[in-house]
Amino acid sequence: MARRRVAWPLRVIVALAVAVSGVVHLYLVADQGYGGGDGNWLEYAFWAQGIGGIVLAVLLLVWRSVLPLLGAVAFGIGTLGGFLLAVYLPDGLFGVMSMWGDWPELVSAITEGIAIVGGLAAIAAERRTA
Repeated sequence: MARRRVAWPLRVIVALAVAVSGVVHLYLVADQGYGGGDGNWLEYAFWAQGIGGIVLAVLLLVWRSVLPLLGAVAFGIGTLGGFLLAVYLPDGLFGVMSMWGDWPELVSAITEGIAIVGGLAAIAAERRTA
């Protein structure tokens, strides 16, 4: 039985991307007060996104399964998609309106795009037979 290949360079890039996105979300909630600081759902979502990004980065590097790669793609789509909906929908996303602003939005958008494209590329590379 052929041993399945692991696209380590792509996994490292994707891991860095989700980790950076996670750290940006933690910065926004802990330092910038995103979510209002009153324990509402948006604050919890930012905490979950931040911690989840860091956990996912570790999983990408230690678990050879395709599942962390799928998680990275879903992470990127969900996070970037939610932000874009909050920016471009007339009433925002669930009443939360956002906008393109400083570096956190740009860094998050770039890293989440990398998570999507890199995750899909890694899945394709790893699915090829060795």
